[in-house]
Parts: sequence; C-alpha cells; structure tokens
Amino acid sequence: MFNFVTIDGYFAGADDTIDWHPVDDEFNSFAVDFINQCDTALFGRTTYDLFASFWSTATSDSNLTTEDHSIARSLTDMRKIVITHNELNTDWEHSETWQGIDADRIQELKQQDGKNIVIYGSGTIVRQLTELNLIDEYQVIIAPVILGSGKLLFEGNSQKHLELIGTKIFSAGNVLLKYGLTIKN
Repeated sequence: MFNFVTIDGYFAGADDTIDWHPVDDEFNSFAVDFINQCDTALFGRTTYDLFASFWSTATSDSNLTTEDHSIARSLTDMRKIVITHNELNTDWEHSETWQGIDADRIQELKQQDGKNIVIYGSGTIVRQLTELNLIDEYQVIIAPVILGSGKLLFEGNSQKHLELIGTKIFSAGNVLLKYGLTIKN
C-alpha cells in the first residue's frame, strides 16, 4: 500500500482532493523507481477514475516531465484491477474489474510470479484488506500539511501491529515510513 497522508491523518480532502500532495523532482524520481518495482495495481472506483482521467493520456502530453511520462507508461502497461460493485468503463489498457473483495482471490494474486502489487489511494480497499491482513507492507508518506478535515485512511480498522522497516526524508518535508505487518496471536 502506498499513500500520502497529512500529519492529521487524512489521505484525501472531504471532496476527494489530493492537490495538497507536495511533490518535487526528488519525489518524482522516487515515484519512478517505486512504480518500476510493481506490475499490478489494485484500485477502488474513485481512485481508478482519478488515475485514468490523468495518467491514461499523460504519455502524449508534451507539458509533462520525463518522470511523469515514465510513470504514465508504467501505469498503462501494468495490470490494473478495480474493485467495485458498479459498472465501470475500463478503456484504459490492461484494466479489469472485480466485484468486491474475495480474500482467497487476493491471496492467489499475491502468490503469482511477478513484481509487487500496489494499492494507491483507495481508502475503502485499504481498510478492507487491512482488516483481512492482506497488506504485507504499508508505505505512507507523511506530508507537511494539516487539512483539518477529510477522509481518514484507517478509520474503523481494528488495531494492527506494524514493524518499521524503512524511512526516507524528502527535502520538500515529506517523510516516508515503511511498515511491515506483524501478526500477533
């Protein structure tokens, strides 16, 4: 799981805005390296719509950076699974829909050969997979932003114990925290 979170715990504004994400060249370089380690993305409907509306055409946008073009190519080429109960037009290449979360199907997906699976945004999916102990690694970037209101990433989840496995401080003030799931009996 990879998400930006404000210091007051929100991953999106009340109206799903994410325009508060502090990104710069250093972060963009990190994002390219990160996405190249993934070959599958899980999305909820809202996040998929946001990503598809921008990234599906970004490779041909001459106003974007080299890093943006690289991210757009990687996203377009990877398998994209949208977990939704609603009809969805998946015109973006390599996109498919799953009707709800099936823990056995997710576990089967995790066992397949290939690179990492990533979840961007998608708070509902993150909460459900967290409850099922199906997320192996949480990568959270704490942004130097206070929103005051919005959507909390783990609202409603039961207590989970995590192990810190890495950190990175970005010059723009972002702090990456990497946690692995520790299952206690």
